[in-house]
Amino acid sequence: MGDPHRVGVVGLGVISRAYLDTLANHPALSIAAVADLDASRSAAVAATIPGAEALSVERLLARPDVQTVLNLTIPAAHADISLGAIDAGRSVYVEKPLAVTFSDGRSILERAATAGVRVGCAPDTVLGTGTQTARAAIDDGLIGRPMSASAVMVTPGHERWHPNPDFYYAPGGGPLLDMGPYYISALIHLLGPVHAVSGAASRLRAERVIGSGPRAGQRIPVEVDTHVTGVLEHTSGALSTLTTSFDGVATTAAPIEVHGETGTLAVPDPNNFDGTARLFALGGTEWHALEPRAGYAEASRGIGLIDLVTADDRRPPRASGDLALHVLETMTALLRSAADGKRIELTTVVQRPAPVPLTAAEAWKA
Repeated sequence: MGDPHRVGVVGLGVISRAYLDTLANHPALSIAAVADLDASRSAAVAATIPGAEALSVERLLARPDVQTVLNLTIPAAHADISLGAIDAGRSVYVEKPLAVTFSDGRSILERAATAGVRVGCAPDTVLGTGTQTARAAIDDGLIGRPMSASAVMVTPGHERWHPNPDFYYAPGGGPLLDMGPYYISALIHLLGPVHAVSGAASRLRAERVIGSGPRAGQRIPVEVDTHVTGVLEHTSGALSTLTTSFDGVATTAAPIEVHGETGTLAVPDPNNFDGTARLFALGGTEWHALEPRAGYAEASRGIGLIDLVTADDRRPPRASGDLALHVLETMTALLRSAADGKRIELTTVVQRPAPVPLTAAEAWKA
């Protein structure tokens, strides 16, 4: 296998633990350095990873033996950290979304192309057995020609459990930019890229109340729309309807359903790696669970980075920057469409990522 690919991690918040648990002992990777605005947090994390050094962000980006920067900062910082890494000659893998504006996302891809480095981006949950088994069922013709899909995410908002939820309700936040990458990435794996969008949006409350932690009871302003819905026109001809909301309470809708001429698929939550895909065939009387038939088994956050660093000329990375930019344009175009009341055609073109064959945990962890 050769020497492990050396990674530097910037941003050590809650989500970082899931990544580090996946990556710290993987033979293809080594965590060379970690950085956070809180130096004590950096030191504490570095102490748990043999060989890792706690550094400032500036020193980590400049460290010559770091090959890829894992960017786990808040969305508003994604572009600055990614561009800093690229300008230092590093590849970068970013927590979703790629950036909070389409222009920033495009700059990341353009600068990376000029520098000759790679860009990858979450979500990688769609590479697990849940979404990939549903994709295999579509590709194998189990529902005939797919015509449409629905994707639904309804919650009361993250302020109930997150002690510092401000960024969810600031520019660059909201349910679409926060959760939309999971659903839109899954829809692209299932039905292919998007050609045009039409959107509508609303905002239920001007303030939110923090429900946990030391700031419980504090009110924070809502600066973004908190219910976003729209139609995605796929280049395949299929139509997807998308609803993302921080204003509802609950839903009985499947996270994603795909309807074809001869069957309907219920697709598990794209925020998870696994879950059971279910099929209702034309003429049938009940739903049937599908055994896992594709995807990384027992995967966890970080598999997309492993997929990136192990990709080659024969198989491009699946959680790629190109896909993330297309997802970002889809989301920002939906918000523009909602504001302007117009259908918007997208400018980015992306290939449907390569499917993931069923890969046992022992194989991808080896």
